Amino acid sequence: TAVGGSAGRPASDHVSFVSPPEEPVSSHPLRVRYCCSEPAVVHLEVLVSSDAGAASPVFRRHWNCEPGPPRIRLLTLQLPDRLVYRADWSILRSEWVLGIMLRAWVVAAESPNDPQNALAHVLVQLEPIPPFSRPLKQHQLCPRWDTDLLWRICRDTIPRCPEEQEVAHFLSFLFASTGENFGITRTLHRYSNEVLEHNRLKALFFPWCLFSTWLYLTQPCKQHLCGILHHIDSQNNYATPAVFLTNSGHLHIQVAGEHREPAAFMVNYPVHMGTWCRISVAIRGRGVSPPGSQALPVSVTVACVDDEVETTHSVEQRFRDPVLLDDTDGYFILGGSPYVSGVAGFYGPSVYYRRRATSSLNEVSAPEVIREVNLTGWFKSCQQFQAELRGSVAEYTLKVQQNGQPDSPLDMYRNWASGKDSLAAVSQCKLWEAPPTSQRRQAIRLVQALLNKHGPGGVKLTSVGKALYSSSLCRLSKEGSALGSGKVMTHLLQAGCLGDRRALYLSSVLYNAGLGVKRQRSKARLLCLLAAQRDWRLALLHLGHLHHVGEEGIPPDPGLAYAYYSNIAAQTSSDKQNPSSQQKYVEVIYLNDEETLKVQTNENDDLFLWLKLQARRGVAEAEQALGRMLFWGQQGVSADLQTAAKHYERGAVNLEDPVSMYDYAIVLLKGQGVKQDIPKAVVFLKKAADRNFVPAINALGWYYERYEQDYVQAVKLWEQADALGSAEAAVNLGVLYAQGLYPGKPADWFTAYTYYLKSAQRRHIDGAIHLADVWIRGIPGQVNRLPLDAVLWVKWVSEQNGFLGAVLRKAMDAYLHQDWEDCWMMHLLQSACGDITISPFRLRIHLPLLKMGDLVYGASERKRRDVTMAAHLYKQAAIRNDPQ
Repeated sequence: TAVGGSAGRPASDHVSFVSPPEEPVSSHPLRVRYCCSEPAVVHLEVLVSSDAGAASPVFRRHWNCEPGPPRIRLLTLQLPDRLVYRADWSILRSEWVLGIMLRAWVVAAESPNDPQNALAHVLVQLEPIPPFSRPLKQHQLCPRWDTDLLWRICRDTIPRCPEEQEVAHFLSFLFASTGENFGITRTLHRYSNEVLEHNRLKALFFPWCLFSTWLYLTQPCKQHLCGILHHIDSQNNYATPAVFLTNSGHLHIQVAGEHREPAAFMVNYPVHMGTWCRISVAIRGRGVSPPGSQALPVSVTVACVDDEVETTHSVEQRFRDPVLLDDTDGYFILGGSPYVSGVAGFYGPSVYYRRRATSSLNEVSAPEVIREVNLTGWFKSCQQFQAELRGSVAEYTLKVQQNGQPDSPLDMYRNWASGKDSLAAVSQCKLWEAPPTSQRRQAIRLVQALLNKHGPGGVKLTSVGKALYSSSLCRLSKEGSALGSGKVMTHLLQAGCLGDRRALYLSSVLYNAGLGVKRQRSKARLLCLLAAQRDWRLALLHLGHLHHVGEEGIPPDPGLAYAYYSNIAAQTSSDKQNPSSQQKYVEVIYLNDEETLKVQTNENDDLFLWLKLQARRGVAEAEQALGRMLFWGQQGVSADLQTAAKHYERGAVNLEDPVSMYDYAIVLLKGQGVKQDIPKAVVFLKKAADRNFVPAINALGWYYERYEQDYVQAVKLWEQADALGSAEAAVNLGVLYAQGLYPGKPADWFTAYTYYLKSAQRRHIDGAIHLADVWIRGIPGQVNRLPLDAVLWVKWVSEQNGFLGAVLRKAMDAYLHQDWEDCWMMHLLQSACGDITISPFRLRIHLPLLKMGDLVYGASERKRRDVTMAAHLYKQAAIRNDPQ
């Protein structure tokens, strides 16, 4: 269809096409009818728009126009072969186009050549033909025999494109985000298809894409900005897009311009807590439009679903400058990162459409995985239960304040027997005085007991949750059967609702194993996600293992596994620096290794008492062993930092043992078990270093770096220790290189990486964490991404966690004392965390599975035989290749 006219000018200025082509042709006789009222120039142009950028000209002509009657000019319209014909031996590529526009205009002779100043104009849209629907060109040339042969072989081949990552699924399951600096790292690769890659490169400044993620907020953002989804480029700068949540609950959207300069805007509509919301960011940067229209729209849509009620809010921001999006440069992070904390809540399925801003997202419907887990249902039931308890606490507190301690049944009987009708003043029972339901009775009793003990105002719901968990665990341990767990499941769920993370994890394990309750994988996953979101270490371990190896309906996902493992790995590193009685050293102990079992001890055991005797006699090795066992809680001994420090001191002062000197200096430096005394610590470190004790040399370097800021001396000592095989010195040198603090040298990530690798290979947990951080993201041009290896390293670090060691130690102690009920419970908690890998051995869970199977298969007066569960446990051990 031709559109022409004079644009308000006199009718004598005119231009039009006579029988223009409807589709692209190679050679078409084009007649142009034109006239002008003054000397002018007629311009003819063919514009082609493709997947990238604005339209570009492929054919141009112009000629002079003198005033006079209308004239017709005949010319040959010739378009490039790549727009008209299929690819063949001569035409190597047939170009995809979105639109072809034929236009002409008349401008005054002295005016600039700008269609906006046209005296008259005409425009025709040609219908583009898909490349494989175009005809073959009849060439007037003879190809070489080899070219012709190759063409004949492949000309009838149906083109098949390899699968390309045009739709990137950043997340397919749910991710429990604690609001810390841990997230899911994703990278994208270039297209292998030349056409797609060519179009991608052409569209770097005119992207046409959409990012979509589901989000469930449990807490508001506590920082200035919290990361939802952000793109980090190879220069460690924010790239397009960066989606943040502000502390006011609004979305902050940031993009990078043509020269990587940032531009941002804020969405006025807040993201609600306690409901699933889909956040979509669409960038529409190309279209069939003439040059001059540079506005690039970025639209944000927040669609929330609550009880099947949908609320949608959209906003669009237009940028005058191009927006740069190179999705193969750097990496994307869903959640937190070293640069920004994440949000506290849950992420749902997240998708990135690389080549289209799809319109199929207009309908808001929660994905199947969100409906199956049903987080919303849990939180609503939990809020209702908490409200009932708060009402009971308030009413009971008011009753106590008005009447003193409430009458016990004995007081009521005494009043009745003495003729005092204490009930006469009360006309009817209040709502809170109604007998609680069987499911609520235990919680109400605990509330009343805590109020009687602590008085009004001294009861918190978290205290009720802890009491519920303790009573449930005692009952479960006493009954120790599949039947027992079903009776206490309600109380465990209530304790979890009231904030006890241990209860959430234990109930998840029971639902996953089907012990005492019907096996429900979806409910087990829900409870484990809740515990992990509250930062419970064992739940993080379980989810890391789940996404590392996969499960029915859940394929392995190294990126998601790394997000969980890196969290507990960081906690493990922190826990190592802050030992406590709640932690135990993770030791390699096989239940069928009698020799290792014999050296397990406690404070009243013969082995421990013998070591104390040897220490009094001046045996340095005994002082070392006692200090180590008491400091780290090894071999069944409870951690006691003060007593451990005394053993270190005796070994250092009386025996002048370099190992004890080092250990004593460290506790003096950190003030662990003793009052901090840095000068005294340095004296002992220097004495131990003079005896060439490598850890002391490294610790001296740490002192000079931390307290003296003498990097030259610190580097000298660390390089000396590194040459002697110190794992900690290697990671310290790596950190200096990474941060640009190495004297006289600029920041060097690759050299830092080599030191991290060396430290990790020497089995240092901080070195392993830094190495995994490099491998999950890579160093452009120097170190490739190795996500699977990164997961293995943070998994290894996670399994050194002292709180996991406490569970393993309780299981071991119960086993040694033949307390099968507690042993069963502790091994159940540990087995859900997967195979525990501890260098240089692998501590598998075959034997615990067999022992648990024997336990539920056997019958006694207190429990009946459960053949089905026993068969399931034996099967799990058999899958792990256990011969028994």
